[in-house]
Amino acid sequence: MKSKISAVCFIVGTFLLPIAASAATAEGDVDSTHPMAFVKDSAITVKVKAKLAEEKSKSLVHVSVDTDANGAVVLSGNTPNQAESDKAAAIAKATAGVTSVRNDIVIKKAD
Repeated sequence: MKSKISAVCFIVGTFLLPIAASAATAEGDVDSTHPMAFVKDSAITVKVKAKLAEEKSKSLVHVSVDTDANGAVVLSGNTPNQAESDKAAAIAKATAGVTSVRNDIVIKKAD
């Protein structure tokens, strides 16, 4: 019985961790070296990647997303044209929690 209660508490705690991290950073009381900052950064990265995937553009699959402790996003990888690169940057800028976007995507023409 105790193991079932422990398992349920662990699972609930796992799901509540991102919510607690978001609430704590909104109040500004978590520093960037704290593990909760990592959860926030990862959540932003996942949001940007999900939005890029929603575009269903094969070229955006080659775009990597990295987020730092302050919500700054760095895009890297390659796309076949400038329009795709600009689209990826616009998607990242429009994502909640992103404070800035650095676009390091390389334009690589298909052979």
